[in-house]
Amino acid sequence: MSPAGDFSKALLRWYDAEKRDLPWRRNNDFYPVWISEIMLQQTRVEAVTPYFLRFMGLFPDVRALAAAEESTVLAAWSGLGYYSRARNLHRAAKAIAAGGEPSDFESIRALAGVGDYTAAAVASIALGDARAAVDGNVMRVISRLANDAADIRAGETRRRFAGQAARLVDRRRPGDFNQAMMELGATVCTPKAPDCGKCPVERFCGARAAGTAAQLPVKLGGKPAREVALDVAVLARDGRVFLVERAASERRLAGFRELPGKKDVKGARFRAAGEFTHQIVNDRFRVRVWVAGTPAGLPAGEWISPSELGDLPVTTTAKKALRIAGLL
Repeated sequence: MSPAGDFSKALLRWYDAEKRDLPWRRNNDFYPVWISEIMLQQTRVEAVTPYFLRFMGLFPDVRALAAAEESTVLAAWSGLGYYSRARNLHRAAKAIAAGGEPSDFESIRALAGVGDYTAAAVASIALGDARAAVDGNVMRVISRLANDAADIRAGETRRRFAGQAARLVDRRRPGDFNQAMMELGATVCTPKAPDCGKCPVERFCGARAAGTAAQLPVKLGGKPAREVALDVAVLARDGRVFLVERAASERRLAGFRELPGKKDVKGARFRAAGEFTHQIVNDRFRVRVWVAGTPAGLPAGEWISPSELGDLPVTTTAKKALRIAGLL
């Protein structure tokens, strides 16, 4: 057996015995695989699991998703973040419902919101396409296997690592192989303090042999997070809370409900209820929560009962602030 074959055999043996029982791994049909891969973009497995289960309950097939109102889809996604994913998912569902399910990598790649990694993951798992799916976990594994200290952010490095991953793919079980590589990166070959003693492919790892695993991969030139102060007002009346709606011109959160800014509420007495931090991409928000009595003036918005919030797209910061204020 070739070195790549030996590697694949060891990795898949470990995966079969140790893989996590995740709900999207119970059915390799296109629809649940596609939904899970979109949800898992830049989002941890632990956060995705309850959303996936609820989403599949609400929209059990692509036609149900395509027929839903966008606001309903956004409400089901609310709290998961990166809301363009939900809008693109809805657009793609409409295209699939009209034109049929994708049958190869290229047709998956053509769907709204799908890039090379997601298309490769879905194609390998749902269609058996022997194609490497290279995400951050896989890049980290490859950098350590090769003991390669090149900047992982550099395009040339990423292309080289992708080529190395492609040469390792098990052609008989490409979907399982890709998931095993991701599982390895998520549970053993972790960013900090990799558990090399438990690694099923330790004997193939150049960084383990050289003692450099903890120093890899190398990332250069990352931008520091931008600190943003945000003061929000929590207003309650007759068991309802006051929310405003994001303008349609604000692409990322258009149509979402959120709390008004403290500065936009006139003539009210405020008391501080607490604060929290919330990061969106490269912005770190320091959100201070203020509870007010009856104001003299309010921006355009509406009073909504807590029982209605689950049916509306509501920003994560608003939900966190309402919990701090004891209203959710």
